[in-house]
Amino acid sequence: MNSIGFILGTTLMYSTPLIYTSLGGVISERSGVFNIGLEGMMTMGAFIGATVGYYSGIWWLGLICAGIGAGLLALLHAVASVTLGADQVVSGIAINFLGPGLSLFLCRKFFDGKFMTKSIPLENKIPKLFKGVFPEYSFLDNIFDQEITVYLAFIFAIIMWFILYKTKVGLRVRAVGDHPEAADTLGISVHKTRYICVILSGVLSGFGGASMSLAVASNFFPTLISGQGFIALAAMIFGNWKPQGALGACLVFGGAQALVVFLGGKNIPIPIDVLSMIPYVLTIVILMGFIGKSVPPAADGEPYIKE
Repeated sequence: MNSIGFILGTTLMYSTPLIYTSLGGVISERSGVFNIGLEGMMTMGAFIGATVGYYSGIWWLGLICAGIGAGLLALLHAVASVTLGADQVVSGIAINFLGPGLSLFLCRKFFDGKFMTKSIPLENKIPKLFKGVFPEYSFLDNIFDQEITVYLAFIFAIIMWFILYKTKVGLRVRAVGDHPEAADTLGISVHKTRYICVILSGVLSGFGGASMSLAVASNFFPTLISGQGFIALAAMIFGNWKPQGALGACLVFGGAQALVVFLGGKNIPIPIDVLSMIPYVLTIVILMGFIGKSVPPAADGEPYIKE
């Protein structure tokens, strides 16, 4: 039972950064802007979160600044995609180069030429919500002894689902993503809506990156974000561009990573490099099986030019 609890708890830990980032992808693409730049935004959030967390000693300040920094990066994507009508895939790819490059440049400026930030003291990392509530290393302790950001991720998913499907604001966002011309005739500002949603996608991706550097790890280094942004993008597609679907898909990918960690601690005749491939192979398999069955917003990726 303790082993099962360990796997479930590790699943929650590794799913959290993906949940934030995948929700960012959902809100952006529901408004009609394809956002392949989640990886770059996530990397920027991881660096800013670790840097502010180290120098200030305040984890929540690092989390907020990470969201703001990644949101500013998303603003560039919004300008290119919404205002200039540029190819959204090309813009996203540029963000994926700009985010890591700028993060490494600033890292060397703030940390004496080093390619990684200094480690955040344990007491300054994101605190665990139920620490000490359950007996140490028990089944329940292994599952619920998680950082606050884990529970916030689930709350954000519920809030986004409620807003998108139970409020007028969500109806307008979905209308802009499916029928921007019709939304425009009803007085809805397509460009304003898309700007807000793209910036929010950056903020959420920044939270995802910061939850990696402030919780899973204790610092930022060049390989900290290694494909998680793309896995979050795959989770969004697997989840059919819905918050609840993306949440479930992220738990699947997090479970794959948890299985890697669990099996890596056992004496099994499988090379660790092969085990590390499991989450990425799972991403490819899922995309191959579900990419044709998922239905994106009708106007996703199409620039809107007001007549």
